[in-house]
Amino acid sequence: MAAKQTVVVTQTRSAIGRQADQRQTLIGLGLNKIGRTRELEDTPSVRGMINKVKHLVKVED
Repeated sequence: MAAKQTVVVTQTRSAIGRQADQRQTLIGLGLNKIGRTRELEDTPSVRGMINKVKHLVKVED
């Protein structure tokens, strides 16, 4: 069985002053502080969440 693909996401900018749905998306990704990093499964839903806050995060495949 092949290993699941993952993506490493790091928050690089603050959510202060952002729209509520963008703040909630960061929380959904497990990010809510600058510098916090999460390794997440590379699924279409996670990619969509990352795309919504791409200006606040750094993504490494």
